[in-house]
Amino acid sequence: MGKTYSIRHAGKKLFKNFVEINMIQDAEDKKLFKNVGTVEEFLLRLSTIGGDRLNTKEDTLIFLDEIQEYPNLITLLKFLADDGRYCYIASGSLLGVAMNASRSIPMGRIRRIRMFPLCFEEFLIANGFNQMAIEKERKSFLSERVLDENLHEKMLYHFKNYLLVGGLPAAVNEFLESRNIMRIRAIHDEIKTYYAYDASKYDSSHKLRTRKIYEMIPSNMENRKKRLFIKEIEGKRGKTSADYQEDFEYIKGAGIAICVHAISNPVFPLLETKRKNLLKLYLNDVGLLSYSLYGSSIDAILNSLPSISLGALYETAVASELLAHNADLYYYDNKSNGEVDFLIEDHGTLSVIPVEVKSGKDYKVHSSLKKLANSNEYGVVKAYVLSNNRDVERVGNILYIPIYWAMFLSSPDRANESAIIP
Repeated sequence: MGKTYSIRHAGKKLFKNFVEINMIQDAEDKKLFKNVGTVEEFLLRLSTIGGDRLNTKEDTLIFLDEIQEYPNLITLLKFLADDGRYCYIASGSLLGVAMNASRSIPMGRIRRIRMFPLCFEEFLIANGFNQMAIEKERKSFLSERVLDENLHEKMLYHFKNYLLVGGLPAAVNEFLESRNIMRIRAIHDEIKTYYAYDASKYDSSHKLRTRKIYEMIPSNMENRKKRLFIKEIEGKRGKTSADYQEDFEYIKGAGIAICVHAISNPVFPLLETKRKNLLKLYLNDVGLLSYSLYGSSIDAILNSLPSISLGALYETAVASELLAHNADLYYYDNKSNGEVDFLIEDHGTLSVIPVEVKSGKDYKVHSSLKKLANSNEYGVVKAYVLSNNRDVERVGNILYIPIYWAMFLSSPDRANESAIIP
């Protein structure tokens, strides 16, 4: 939903002529584009919709929404680009899945762009922060300088609002316009239902269990380990994660969940040592999780009630933040040393950066992180502990920073990779 809003907004602003075609609606109605195999066929059918809005490449954008409904059009995209008559942009709620399954992915002239819900930095900008203020924050992070109390409280206030609202554009817009939690939650409910429907679009032999896996995510996040327990998916003994690998890939490819694989031997590069049999699943947006867990109640989040742990929300916010900054996500799981929430790669030092997320006052209690950071075997150069605390403190190679500075933890730019999310 967020991608459609963004494309429509930018397309109408940048192009004189904007033509939008929803392929799901077409498939349910006229079926104009079903089985279209040539540029000439496509343009003829396009002319019945675009009419006099079809002019030149410089001033005409054709938006093919939900293109995964017609896989033949995915293959045709390259030839439409080569034709050069108009500019094209395509999106789809399951486009990542469709392109991964396609035998003929258009390469060369087609650029795939990875999209996410608004990250926390973008949420700040939407709430009136200018780029200068954010860069000042970034300098404080880089120089390990403590913020003054007022600014810290302001940042924490915005972060907690982000936990409530999340980064889906429709929810953010409603928050900015009305500050009405009931209206915001109505949007979350609609999107969550839409995502669950996406999860059940898998082939008939998988769709029920795929949807079950998606719907299990919020309750799994409330477990101490926050890990997916395979035996709970279908209640069958002897099942392993390998039996559900296609379901996990589908959910990930659809962009409705974030998969974080376990690493027991945290050495760079992490891809070589990931364990496919253990993983955590996070919802792709923290606003959806706060809705799932707390409904329209805001007290637990805004006032940090001591009886309620916000660890699941904090971890989900950090997971989506790191993913938006192009990090490949892993977590540390070792029978002897315990767990660490996230591992990301530092390509500058060719080392692994452990990241621990704390929502309570015991943010300095993290024996697993200490063992990992102090181990000569793994060569950890730096590690982070994120918490509500304002202080910035370095103890050995562990740096304690405020939770909202997760927006400055990044990995190398991978702009050419993509997996479009709803």
